Order: sequence, then C-alpha cells, then structure tokens
Amino acid sequence: MNFKVKSSLLAAIILCGAVENFSRAADFAFGADLSFLKQAEARGKVFKDGTNALPGLQIFKNHGYNWIRLRIFVEPVGGNLPNDLAYTIAEAQDAKKLGYKFLLDLHYTNSWADPKQQPTPEAWKDLSHKARVKEVFEYTRDTIASFREAGVLPDMVQVGNEITQGMLWPDGKLPAHWNNFADYLRAGINGVDAGRGTNSPPKIMIHIDTGGSAANTKYFFDKLNGYKISFDVIGLSYYPWWHGTLMDLRENLAFTANTYHKDIIIVETAYNWRPARETSDRVGPFPETPEGQRDFLDEQTRVALQTPDQRCKGIFWWEPAVGNRGSLVSRSFFDEDGNSLPVLSVFDKYTRPIPRTDNP
Repeated sequence: MNFKVKSSLLAAIILCGAVENFSRAADFAFGADLSFLKQAEARGKVFKDGTNALPGLQIFKNHGYNWIRLRIFVEPVGGNLPNDLAYTIAEAQDAKKLGYKFLLDLHYTNSWADPKQQPTPEAWKDLSHKARVKEVFEYTRDTIASFREAGVLPDMVQVGNEITQGMLWPDGKLPAHWNNFADYLRAGINGVDAGRGTNSPPKIMIHIDTGGSAANTKYFFDKLNGYKISFDVIGLSYYPWWHGTLMDLRENLAFTANTYHKDIIIVETAYNWRPARETSDRVGPFPETPEGQRDFLDEQTRVALQTPDQRCKGIFWWEPAVGNRGSLVSRSFFDEDGNSLPVLSVFDKYTRPIPRTDNP
C-alpha cells in the first residue's frame, strides 16, 4: 500500500470517528442547571469567558452546552429564591432564542425538595389526599400550559426533584406511603400531558439521588415499576462526596441501562474548585482546585459515554453560574470575580466542528 493510499485510509478512519462522535454529541445533553443565572445577572453579576464579558447563556452556548435545566417552586418562600412561574418562563425564553433545549424541574414545594425534605406547599397542607392529588394535576397542567402559551413548552419535565424518599410529605413519604406517592406521580405526569395541548409530549423524567448505588436504584425502580408508572428517562444525582466513587457510578449506569432499558441522564453533579465547608468531611477523587474540578467533569463524561448501549444521554451541572451565593460559588464555573475556570471548556472537544481533511 503506497503512502497516498495509506494517508487517504487514515483520513477516512479519522473522519468516520469524528462523525460518530459528532453524531453522539448532537444526541447528548451537555447541560447546565442555570436556575440562579438570571437573578445573578439582574443583581449586576458579570460573567467572563477569558477576558470577554458576555451574557451567561451565551458563554455556555459557546462551549457546546445545548440543554438548560430550570427549577420551579409552587410559591417561592423568601426573597432570595426567584424561581416562580414568571421568572422561569423569562429565562426559558432567553435560552430558547439561543437554541437550547429545556428541562423543567418541578419541585412541588415552596422551597427546596430533596431526599431530606419534601415539604407540602402551605396552601395544600389541609387538603385531603384525594383533593391534593387533584391539586397536583391542576397545578402541573396549568404550569405546563403557561410555558406552552409563552412559546417555551419544555422538551422534558421532571415530576419531582430527587424523589428517592417520596414527595409531598408526610402523605407521600417513602417507604411508608408508596400508594399515595404513586398517586402524586400519576397526577403530575397526567398534568404534563394535559398542559401540552396539541404539541408533542415532553419526555418525562423520574429523578432520584442514587447515582453511585445500584442497590438503591434497583429498590426504587423495581418498586416504582410495580405501580406501572409511565415515564421516559431515569434521572440520577451524583455528587462524589455523598454518592460514592466514579467506579460506583460506572457500575450503576451499567446496571440501570441493562436492567431497565431506558435512557439515563446524570441530571445533577458538581465538584469544588476550592474546598467548601459542607463537603469538608469527605475526600473527593481529584484535588479541589480549578484543574481538579475540570478533571472530574472530564472523567465523569468518559464514564457516562461508556454506558452500555449509549443509554446515558447527558450530564447537567448544578449550578455553574450562581453569582455570589456563599459556598455554592465553590462549585461554580466562575470565581468570585466572574472569571471563568478551566472546567468551562471540558465539553469543547465533544462539540467543536469535525476536523478538516482537505489540508488547506
């Protein structure tokens, strides 16, 4: 084989590999939860990519991010939580103008919902179970309809946030009240469908926090499947300080893909670029430095892309642009002065144009 033929063959192999990676990138959610971004910028925070000050949404778009995740509370409590309907619609509209796909995270609370707290909204507390189920349906239907009417129907909807221990406590708290919990999930899912009008249905995500535990993932979804809940995507949180090693994540992704044959998204993850108080009792897999933060996301992305049957379809960072929110800045993609950190560029190699082969 002469040199020219060898060179042509090598170029074809490289091009095929690049096209395959580009195709997978187009199907992969390079995502960011930017629920605090609009508030931070309204308060005067300026984010910079190198020396360039740009709108935060544009900075992430320039680095290949193609999905935005936004949470919404029923009635946000306190002036520091901006995530009501009007605020969330406005940020979704800004994101859609730039071509982002949109994941809506319904908390079904007035404040934070997670495995340690799933409080029932104050206005729903005194309702009967049946009336509360009806309220979940109507609230979800009306919320989705509002996004639809504003031209930003979500592409995907989480019915609840980190619902490993249920939702709308105490009535829907697990493991004691699986029947009630299943009623709430069905009501939320049916509400999404009712609110979409004649549009294509958003994908439904069920989100739990067991990214590093195959055993806990198995318990939850085996039990959930017994109730014949219809959904599309399994969402996992994975924070290495609390959820295990990267090997634990790899094993759980493989187990989940092979067992449930559904798409998976690591819908919450983060790593510190400097030590933080709330994670000081655990050691992470990389140094808590700007370079260590970058290396964590880089390695996690490789783990995700190796999931059997390419079932892992995305990664969302929580939250990379928070303004000056205390310890959360330690997980941000920007330092306290708004300067970008190395982690911002991790997805570049997956989302940049394919290499040229014409040797200009």
